[in-house]
Amino acid sequence: MIMKRILYIVLAAVTISSFLFSCEPVEDRESLPAVTQTPETLEFSITQNTAKKNEVILKNDDPTVIPYWRYVDGNGNELGHSNKSDDKVNFPFAGKYTIFYTAFVRGGSVEAAPVTVDVPENDDAFFSDPRWTKLTNGQAGKTWVLYMTAPLEFIGNTPSYVNREVSGPGWWPNLTDISWAGLENKDWGEITFDLDGGYNVSVTQTNPALGNTQKTTKVGTFNFSLTAGETNDRISFNGGTEMLHPSEPSYFSPSFSFTNVKIVELTDTSLCFIAIRADGDYLIYHLVPKS
Repeated sequence: MIMKRILYIVLAAVTISSFLFSCEPVEDRESLPAVTQTPETLEFSITQNTAKKNEVILKNDDPTVIPYWRYVDGNGNELGHSNKSDDKVNFPFAGKYTIFYTAFVRGGSVEAAPVTVDVPENDDAFFSDPRWTKLTNGQAGKTWVLYMTAPLEFIGNTPSYVNREVSGPGWWPNLTDISWAGLENKDWGEITFDLDGGYNVSVTQTNPALGNTQKTTKVGTFNFSLTAGETNDRISFNGGTEMLHPSEPSYFSPSFSFTNVKIVELTDTSLCFIAIRADGDYLIYHLVPKS
């Protein structure tokens, strides 16, 4: 009898607390302040460097809004985006580029009229870092495929993976040892990078479903962000393209995406990128040049 009374009290407390929380006022869109900005009153600037016209400075002058910049080339290919109040974009290829600015406020958003800049010549010095050649082989292009002999490297959930020369390699299992990972020894397709007039990428991806050999090819653009010491080099993809991969993103943590991957090794013969598994362990996929 005492246990029943305790149970009733607990249930009543839960019910009352649920009712109280459910009655909390919720701020919906109708209660938000009206958007007072207009495209004409937005405070921002897009300035082309007069000494180096490949460089464009983006500046948001209104601290009460969240800026969103998006830029495309003359063919409408998306090249990148940013939400920084002060940013700098380099367009190393000659041509016309359009920059879009959107201001987000509590009540909604306001988009300014797009701004077009004209870049008269290529910036050859921009690609002087050898990592560009290793990844793309310049205008000629370079095609990569998954290294299915040892397709996956397991690294513990510590930051030491950044410098694998110090931490050493992880666990390289055979496919027969990781059947649970759903990695088939099949033709997964290929990914090609080139710098022929733009940051071009073409991805032929095999369906990750077990036994499925259907391929889909997508063409878009990419961004290659280089860092000192190669500690956080990244490749991000635009236009619906993704890094070539052998499994679904749902196998990893919710924050992982094949549209923005971290590079942990780039040589003439190896392109390795990292994924973060749901349990916090790191997985490294290995790609090699197509023979």
